[in-house]
Amino acid sequence: MRNLNLDQLQTLIAIADLGTFAAAAQALHLAPPTVSLHVKELEARMNATLLLRGRRQAELTSAGLVLVQKGRKLLEAGDDLIDQVQRHASGRAGLVKVGVSAGVNIRLFPLMLDALSRRSPGIDIKLEAVGSADSMQRLKAGTLDIALVASPQAETAEIMLTPWRNDPMVALLPAAWEVPEQVSPEWLASRPWACFASATQMHGLIAGWFGQAGLSPRPFIALTYTEALKSLAAAGQAAALLPLEAMEEQQQQSSVQIRHLSPTLMRPMAIAHRQLPTLNPATASVLTVLAEFGNQAAACAPQLA
Repeated sequence: MRNLNLDQLQTLIAIADLGTFAAAAQALHLAPPTVSLHVKELEARMNATLLLRGRRQAELTSAGLVLVQKGRKLLEAGDDLIDQVQRHASGRAGLVKVGVSAGVNIRLFPLMLDALSRRSPGIDIKLEAVGSADSMQRLKAGTLDIALVASPQAETAEIMLTPWRNDPMVALLPAAWEVPEQVSPEWLASRPWACFASATQMHGLIAGWFGQAGLSPRPFIALTYTEALKSLAAAGQAAALLPLEAMEEQQQQSSVQIRHLSPTLMRPMAIAHRQLPTLNPATASVLTVLAEFGNQAAACAPQLA
């Protein structure tokens, strides 16, 4: 059916539905001779009689019935195709691959995904746990569309970096410990503490905090996931250094206590994506939602009493 004229097909379907050439002409806003011409050309193309023309009503032949039944599906598929193309072009549909580095609060993702699904329900997000350095490489290679990375990152012409969040780090401590009002590197260095694995930029951030005090203690354990670090503190095994914005649930738990760090330690993050002449509309839609959650960081982050 590669040479099938869709306008002629639509005319035949209108005649089948309405029963007469005149009614079809009125419904399609066509002149009656045009309707007759559409049918004649369609029959010539199919090399088959499609309609039996009666005095009062036109009836489909068996060949015409097959063409109308299949033709309806063809027109519906064409409408669906146009809708899909328009949704992709407007950023309301598509697949966007997002890399997420260690330390990003998983509480944010359901909120962001919910906001995106309400605004652009046709966009699918594929989240991948990727370190910041690997994310930058994968963005260059085109295997990621967006990445949430620790700052700072080396400037590159291929990747655009936009500041996203700048959250204070805090110490999550077992409830049984006697702790000061603020936790210093000197105090924490003599106690068991846990942090992210050495391959992460978060590990380097914490090592730098100790380094400012002339210390280089080794962690009790290094893990990859925020929730695993929280569980160590809740079990009374070790302190954990984590962003404050990840502590909403822990503020209500009696098994842990939270203290600010002295000196203050901030965890800056950025949104990274490829520099392209024309940004994929679906990617642009996801970037818009991410930016909104970044701008709300100060207002939404939990505060210590």
